Amino acid sequence: MRRFEGQTAIVTGGGDGLGLGIADRLASEGANILIVDFNADNGKTASEKLAAHGVKTLVEVGDVGDEAVADRAAAAAMAAWGRIDVLVNNAGIAGHSANVWELTADEMDRVYRTNLRGVFNFCHSVIPHMMKRDYGRVVNIASIAGKEGNPKAVPYSATKAGVIALTKSVGKELATTGIRVNSVAPAVVRTRILEQLTKEHVDYMVSKIPMGRTGEIPEVAALVAWLASEECSFSTGAVYDISGGRATY
Repeated sequence: MRRFEGQTAIVTGGGDGLGLGIADRLASEGANILIVDFNADNGKTASEKLAAHGVKTLVEVGDVGDEAVADRAAAAAMAAWGRIDVLVNNAGIAGHSANVWELTADEMDRVYRTNLRGVFNFCHSVIPHMMKRDYGRVVNIASIAGKEGNPKAVPYSATKAGVIALTKSVGKELATTGIRVNSVAPAVVRTRILEQLTKEHVDYMVSKIPMGRTGEIPEVAALVAWLASEECSFSTGAVYDISGGRATY
């Protein structure tokens, strides 16, 4: 099934990990993909992998916290394909694992810049293009930490809570249009972001999951693909948990 044949998707943080898994799923169903990534080598390698699906790809290298990067990415997608159907705001960082009194304001700002400001920037730049066609799907990658708060992860938890609130607000702003805006709140997923955390922190997060394991990238990508499709027509401003049973509300 190629639900995204002829469509265009922008995936931030698409050079590796969860972002690449999501981009690969969308490309496998026919979407042309513009990857945004801070690492040029990762972006190039990912682009070559996605092209094997017979789709066209572009790479925008830069910091999602820079509004000019979001503007350039949107402009590049429009110039190449004349449309933007899907935006997946996936780029994120874990931040340092420490108690709030051990962190600096600079660390809070660093995590905020990627995790929340980056989502704002891309929504701000991309949604106007969707509005012109009265169609679009925005999927923001939040976290269970944004709902429950993880200890020794204040910047991450707080910014992911912000992503959830942003999703609810923008979803309501666009509810009477053809644009749907939803978020996904995974529990811990097996990606390289775990390398930024201590073993103690990872063990704590896994211990909270009734299934007793981490999530896998294809599992999250499958949920994102549905939210990014035309099939997702009567849901907006929502948070979809994929947590192995950790979240039950």
